[in-house]
Amino acid sequence: MKKSEKNWMVLYTRSRWEKKVDQLLKDQNFNSFCPLVKTSRQWVDRNKVIEVPLFRSYLFVQADQLERSRIMQTSGVVNFISHCGKPATLDNAEIERIRTIVKNYTDIEAISLEDINIGDAVKVINGPLLNHKGEIAQIQGKSVIMVIDNINCALTVKINHRELSNANNLFLS
Repeated sequence: MKKSEKNWMVLYTRSRWEKKVDQLLKDQNFNSFCPLVKTSRQWVDRNKVIEVPLFRSYLFVQADQLERSRIMQTSGVVNFISHCGKPATLDNAEIERIRTIVKNYTDIEAISLEDINIGDAVKVINGPLLNHKGEIAQIQGKSVIMVIDNINCALTVKINHRELSNANNLFLS
């Protein structure tokens, strides 16, 4: 990356500071982008549609090498995401693709499946299959297909990833 060349970089922010950091960067005349999606939240007394960041604790900023230190001094900024010791960069086309997706689709959710892989032993921590143990057979969006061994038969269940706990050496217990 040339020093004068401005690239899109990924910033890691304090939890729930994405919109604040985005505004602070814009106030400093940086080109920043925090993709927001509308979602319905229910409180005890009402339902409300609010805008939440698509990527929790992440946003994008376009800057050159010299501007990085100014960005790091912004309240709420934790660090730049790096790859092989250099800031991770995205090209304009990738940023535009994210902008288009956020603009044209309403039911979008970024889901981290970094803790769940095919072949992992898991335990159900919520719902009607509470405490059942099984193995991840397939990942389909927000859901996983899990094989549950029980009384000499295999039961395949499609379950939301949030209802699972990764359990190392689960079958040894």
